[in-house]
Amino acid sequence: MNAPYTLLRPSDHAVPLVLDSPHSGIRYPEDFQPSVRLEILRQAEDSYVDELYDTGPKRGATLIAAQFPRSYIDPNRSLLDIDASLLDAPWPGPAVPSRKTQLGIGLIWRVLDSGEPIYARKLTVAEVRRRIVDFHQPYQRAVKDALDEAHQHFGGVWHLNLHSMPAVSGRISEEGPGRPRADFVLGDRDGTTCEAEFTATVSEALRAMGYEVKINDPYKGVELVRAFSDPADARHSLQIEVNRRLYMDERTREKSAGFAALKRNLDRLLEIVAGYASDRGSHACKGHSHGHHHHDHEHDHGHDHGHPHDHNHSHDHDHRH
Repeated sequence: MNAPYTLLRPSDHAVPLVLDSPHSGIRYPEDFQPSVRLEILRQAEDSYVDELYDTGPKRGATLIAAQFPRSYIDPNRSLLDIDASLLDAPWPGPAVPSRKTQLGIGLIWRVLDSGEPIYARKLTVAEVRRRIVDFHQPYQRAVKDALDEAHQHFGGVWHLNLHSMPAVSGRISEEGPGRPRADFVLGDRDGTTCEAEFTATVSEALRAMGYEVKINDPYKGVELVRAFSDPADARHSLQIEVNRRLYMDERTREKSAGFAALKRNLDRLLEIVAGYASDRGSHACKGHSHGHHHHDHEHDHGHDHGHPHDHNHSHDHDHRH
């Protein structure tokens, strides 16, 4: 397994905008050892989401994308979200299972959206720790570092946490199976993770393009928008879910004819959001102009072998991706 994530820095004038795609990874580690076939396991992927938004760096944003699959370990979960039923021994640290763990999709997934079990074995404490240290924590730290860097430089930061969703809700969904989804769902945890104007700017831009947009229904946002947001300190995080039927065949996982049009529209959205962040960032700095900040486009493969850390995570998880 190579790096746990890629990091694309702005290729032109930087703005205080960070994009992260935690669930688009497709490199499956050799020690995964699931009991289901790969084509079934891939149902958990947010296919092509990193590619849909890859013009972000041209708009001045930083883009971080996980390389590992969420079914191996989910970087959009708290470290405390341990599923004890998966382990062959007691977990030695603190564990506060969330509603997601009860559904089987906590830090380490137990089942797929179809309800099919992923493993025919118990996991060892050592291998769960290894997944945390080598994958989960480097990804979360990369997102936090990018947000901190932008906030320090511009006095504020705007963060889009990027996802895709099945066209119709599955068996383990909070809202029950068989419910059609909107084109886009925005999640700001009921207005607690970003300023209302940020959510409104994104929703209005998408609606102007002809898309149906819902807010906090059924996805409110999970750990990556919760842990690192603080609107009072000009740290604004918003989750975006795009309906897979707009750009892919969910059965074959192939891109559909709609992919190119959606990508063009999302580039336009990124242009709008980058302008918003640039303007608001300068205000957050109390009028101090930063001028133009040129950054070379680069890939950072962030190997990080530190120890697990926690962000004082709360556990009121419900109706979230």
